[in-house]
Amino acid sequence: MEKQLRWMRLDNAAKIYPAARRRSWNCLFRLSATVIENIDVVVMQKALDITVKRFPSIAVRIRRGAFWYYLEELSTPPPIKSEAAYPMARMSFKDVRKCAFRVVCYENRLAVEFYHALTDGSGGLIFLKSLLAEYLTQKYNLNIPFERGVLDRTETPKKSELEDSFLKNDGPVSSSRKEATAFKLRGTLENDGYLNLVTGIINADELLALSKQYKVSLTEFLTAAMIYSIINIQNRTVLKKKHQKPVKILVPVNLRKIFGSTTLRNFALYVTPGIDPKLGDYSFEEIVKSVHHQMGYEITAKNLAAKIAANVGAERSLILKVMPLFIKNFAMKLVFNLFGERKSSITISNLGVVDIPDEMKPYVTRFDFILGEQALCTDACSVLSYNGKLYISFLRTVRESEVEREFFCFLRSLGIKIKVESNKR
Repeated sequence: MEKQLRWMRLDNAAKIYPAARRRSWNCLFRLSATVIENIDVVVMQKALDITVKRFPSIAVRIRRGAFWYYLEELSTPPPIKSEAAYPMARMSFKDVRKCAFRVVCYENRLAVEFYHALTDGSGGLIFLKSLLAEYLTQKYNLNIPFERGVLDRTETPKKSELEDSFLKNDGPVSSSRKEATAFKLRGTLENDGYLNLVTGIINADELLALSKQYKVSLTEFLTAAMIYSIINIQNRTVLKKKHQKPVKILVPVNLRKIFGSTTLRNFALYVTPGIDPKLGDYSFEEIVKSVHHQMGYEITAKNLAAKIAANVGAERSLILKVMPLFIKNFAMKLVFNLFGERKSSITISNLGVVDIPDEMKPYVTRFDFILGEQALCTDACSVLSYNGKLYISFLRTVRESEVEREFFCFLRSLGIKIKVESNKR
């Protein structure tokens, strides 16, 4: 274990991020918590110093080897940073080589921004909860139990938390990566790289009740609403049906419950439910039913294991193992360009309901989740709920707010009340 904690290979999903990096692709995501008082940065730094020892696969920097990139544990925790002009400010690869995550405090908000090669949203949320618990323990002398995603910071990391679960759960056959290219949203790029953030706050029970009326899950409902909204946008910009492209949504799927994993590293795959407008006009009810059946078919252990096999198979190839890293990078970037974000119009990532120990709840008023800018898509959408409120965040690289306006207006047309926040300058 001691040797494993000093360095470790990137997990199967993580390998694409340093290989296919570019200036326009941050590969970051942010999780944040809002507390009742302004954060004491000195106490938060002490809490971080303790917490990072429990997460040796997150408190790392990315190093370049002869054949693969790898994670190297940090000798000292990073200093707490102040908020930039906008969230998810670019983290250069030079920065990633020093430290691949950052902790940001602004007034009463604690945020952690993760380079995606370290972990996914589920692993990141456990880190944030544990850091927050350590801070509240030191600040207010609380006795917080180790439950609901809060880990014992003095405990030795478990081997199962550090495993690459992809390598344990690949299927006997691999599925094809071939998919139709999706409709792409367009806009005017911000000249200075500014990232626009718009968050809609909704009563979670209202939207859940509406989803139940359509007999679908909340994620399925939101995915269908997004498809409906983007089809409306395409109808205005591409007038002839024969020239229109499928509208598809990239939906991450947490694999931990499906395969019984407790890893804190990446363990998620994607499905891309969608509608082809060339087939004719679709009502919202038709889109909801189609999305429900598409996701029901795709999200099964056998189908997901076949997707894992397609990714793991290449990694296990002897030729690829001995191939120099610069050639691997070229090949992986080519694969990403062919099969990555071109196959979807936008991403919707739903982390679900955030739950914390009861002892923490009086001190924590809100959680937020923000996906970073995408390589080929102008917008990304992320969702979570806490304390009865649903937070839907759009991050975009363009000036136009067409997607979120269309999406929120459609929800309002269904009777959903929405409070909208924005960092528009």
